[in-house]
Amino acid sequence: MRFSAALALYVLLADQGMTDSSRLEILSSRDDDFLGLLPYGEDSGSRWFCLVVVTWFPYAGKCPKSQACSGRTMKPTNNSARNTSWQLAGSRREFLHDAAHLALGTALLGSFPGRPNVSAKKRKVVVITFGGGARDQETFAPEGQGNIPHLMHELIPQSSFFTQLVNRGILGHYVATASLATGVYETINNFASLPPEHPTVFEYFRKDLRRPASDAWVVAPSNGFNRMGASDYRSYGAGLGAQVILPKHLLTTALSSGHGDYQHLLRDNYETPYYAPELSGSEFELQQLEKILKVSVEDFKAHARTLSSPDELSVYVVQQLMRQEAPSLLWITMHDIDIAHAGAYSLYIESIRRTDRLCAEIWNLIQNEPEYAGKTTLFILPDFGRDSDVDAGGNGFQHHRTGDASSRTTWMMALGAGVREGVVFDRPLDSTDLVPTLGAILQFSPSLARGKPIPELA
Repeated sequence: MRFSAALALYVLLADQGMTDSSRLEILSSRDDDFLGLLPYGEDSGSRWFCLVVVTWFPYAGKCPKSQACSGRTMKPTNNSARNTSWQLAGSRREFLHDAAHLALGTALLGSFPGRPNVSAKKRKVVVITFGGGARDQETFAPEGQGNIPHLMHELIPQSSFFTQLVNRGILGHYVATASLATGVYETINNFASLPPEHPTVFEYFRKDLRRPASDAWVVAPSNGFNRMGASDYRSYGAGLGAQVILPKHLLTTALSSGHGDYQHLLRDNYETPYYAPELSGSEFELQQLEKILKVSVEDFKAHARTLSSPDELSVYVVQQLMRQEAPSLLWITMHDIDIAHAGAYSLYIESIRRTDRLCAEIWNLIQNEPEYAGKTTLFILPDFGRDSDVDAGGNGFQHHRTGDASSRTTWMMALGAGVREGVVFDRPLDSTDLVPTLGAILQFSPSLARGKPIPELA
């Protein structure tokens, strides 16, 4: 018998009990607390166990009088923004525990296997940025959970959920998404068509693993995102980047003239009305539509006519791309929620509900496509949040200008191959941790990224 090289794991369990409690071997107990061994794998005939310290108590949203909850997370500082971040994370944890029955997870010194392992060569990763930003009161708070039924009841129970993902960079959608894709906080102009200054995850992936251009794709809104597939960094660059599909450009190409029935799918920017780049198609994009996606111009136009938003158009393109190309690294940027900049709360809520539904559609597509089922890890995370209602310098849900904790503190979920199901992690993560984590999963080296692999996933 061998033990994992881990410290004692302090696990908080709800009164519903532990799903795998039948596998727990009790070593000693006193009152309602006990010390046990939890088997979590075998290797060459040897069984591996995790040493577990468990305390049981009914959970009602607060720690018991014994203060058993203390020590689960890093001690907050006196900084008000940091304290607010911890409060947001703690609220998400309690909401998720009560509504989705997730257990509290603690990282071990070493990975804790989730689903059956898949070889790195066959492994696939899909990243969805919950773009536009949404606040807790419209999502994870009790009054907002009705807006995300698919996340709450379908996806999160299958996921490892991280309550505190902090963005310390510029809060503009393109530059923030570029930062997620490079693992470095980029400083490029958010409203300029510029490539990231540091190598992207797509360049690391293709260069280190010698993958073809067809194995890495980005599906994104038009404004600036057409450059996020590759950096201009020396020794990397466009020849090693992802191919980028801009569904709005594809639709513009397919229409050629007369956009009246499709105008709601073509609006490019909500944040700065005075910045509205002219959408134009090209022969290359028309070839993407017919040769890569295997969709005729007429069929594409007919399907687009049935859709209500640009993100729905993007998911349609994603569906075709997964079926025809089956890329191993696929990045999807949602952007409908950014309609909040228009100041219409009802449209903001409608977009949250739509994005929730579309995330579930993509997960179901992953589960049902033979090239993806059982070997894909899905990441869903916002680029950042939105302003709180109490900051005098902001406009509440409408913008993300103050840089307050509500704008910077978000969340991330991972589900699928290699991921533990139904656990929530409180410790703070940085937005730049995503790329190193993808590198650990797919086995490439993001040497210039500044984040760290997330041990619960890597």
